[in-house]
Amino acid sequence: MQRILWGRATSSNVMKVIWLLEELSLPYDRIDVGGAFGKTDTPEYRAMNPTGLVPTLQEDHFTLWESNAILRYLCTAHAPDSPFWPQRPQARANVDRWMDAQQTVLNRPMSLVFWGLVRTPPEKRDAAEIQQAVTETARVWLMVSAQLAHHPYLAGDELTLADFPWGPHLHRWFNMAFERPEVPHLRAWYDRLLERPAYKAYVAGPVV
Repeated sequence: MQRILWGRATSSNVMKVIWLLEELSLPYDRIDVGGAFGKTDTPEYRAMNPTGLVPTLQEDHFTLWESNAILRYLCTAHAPDSPFWPQRPQARANVDRWMDAQQTVLNRPMSLVFWGLVRTPPEKRDAAEIQQAVTETARVWLMVSAQLAHHPYLAGDELTLADFPWGPHLHRWFNMAFERPEVPHLRAWYDRLLERPAYKAYVAGPVV
């Protein structure tokens, strides 16, 4: 089988897929597209992924886009017995809600913080907007912290797909230059993730 992951390694959505591929020891090739690499507006790429976003996964003649869908597919197709994607319906639904919550409650304010502090030149930054986004993001992390008060990982006692969408943003939260409020249990979760070689190598790199 030929497996290709399209997307730049600096994208948080690409990072989580790389992290899972490495955790599952699934061989793959990666092709840089998106961001400074461009190529996502070409007819060839849009034929694979009409959104023009990254990542896109190809396995032989099968193509899939949307990062969380890719995570679920990889476990279902290649690691059906993995604790990352539990089979019991209630356990799986618990994982699902945390995966979706990253996109619905964290993505907007966290993106404003990241783009404001990392991707925007200092002279063009809106300090008030960034501070408001930090405050909103901290509220989300407090919600996560309340869950982590009961379990070492978001969905329970083991790492699951619930943790993968949040992991890249967690690394950015602790490694951007701003004064962050104290959020109990969050640092301990981050430290646990850093103990995993794949997370450390492919997610916890320079914040760019």
